[in-house]
Amino acid sequence: MTVIVRYYKKTVFAISKDFSVLKSLAKLLVWLYYMVTGGKNLKTFMAKSAEVEQKWYLVDAEGQTLGRLSSQVASILRGKHKPIYTPHVDTGDFIIVINAEKIILTGNKLQQKKYHHHSGYPGGMKETSYKDLLAKKPEKAIEVAVKGMLPHNRLGSKMYKKLKVYRGSGHPHQAQKPETLELTR
Repeated sequence: MTVIVRYYKKTVFAISKDFSVLKSLAKLLVWLYYMVTGGKNLKTFMAKSAEVEQKWYLVDAEGQTLGRLSSQVASILRGKHKPIYTPHVDTGDFIIVINAEKIILTGNKLQQKKYHHHSGYPGGMKETSYKDLLAKKPEKAIEVAVKGMLPHNRLGSKMYKKLKVYRGSGHPHQAQKPETLELTR
């Protein structure tokens, strides 16, 4: 028994005792690929750093939860909101975060969550509660949270340098004309 599929007088697909099912199926898939693409070879787009256009965004942290704000900011810094996102290229935008002192933490995290850093010397571990950290350096709380959500390599360091966090509603980046960005709560 022989099964023949024809398309515009061309034999596209045939199964017989001579043909194995796999060979004929492979031919069908190749034919379908060429019909869908019009015979063109489709290649994955890879952005180049010279082609990337970076914008400036302004985010108000007032009343925002620290973790949710940080994850959305980290995603924008990486460039995942753009259709040209490429993992090995910095396609992200600049982010200015204002009102850092008005960020909130849910539950008992204000008292229980600790910020750790080390001096580099034996026994040099320092520990601070987030309540004290927000009182002294509220910018540091957002910076640490966002930095932990970025890649831990040279590319991540380059992305991190595009984050600007300020206490209060003022910032020195008016010349860049940042667009206001509303993040989900």
